[in-house]
Amino acid sequence: MKMIKGIAHVCISSTDLEASERFYLDGLGLTKCFDFIRNDEIVGYYLKVSDRMFIEAFHRDEVEGGEKAPVRHFCLETDSIDTIRDHLISRGYEVGEKKLGADHAYQAWVTDPSGVRIEFHEYTEKSTQLTGENCILN
Repeated sequence: MKMIKGIAHVCISSTDLEASERFYLDGLGLTKCFDFIRNDEIVGYYLKVSDRMFIEAFHRDEVEGGEKAPVRHFCLETDSIDTIRDHLISRGYEVGEKKLGADHAYQAWVTDPSGVRIEFHEYTEKSTQLTGENCILN
């Protein structure tokens, strides 16, 4: 019996909920599922990535990021990094170049308005995520 079905959600902290909402809805094309409301104020929300996978965002006055953050980044799978790069760039967001990683998956990176690093993956037939082969790093 398989106990884990997948990742249900990733929770991020946002220093600006409206800017984060624009990024994830307009920039990435996600949809909002519902808001978290405390004392008649929106303090967070749920964003739908796929049928059973979500991003949960909560307002925080400050966030710490970088290499020492407990969660360094999260990764979203896409069928076309070129398409998502073009879309984000057309909306004014800075996106890194498309590169083939050591795992044989194409990747590109973006940072959301609160500093959350997001990696995009476009798998290839040789991607180690699909083949199960070891990924040799330089």
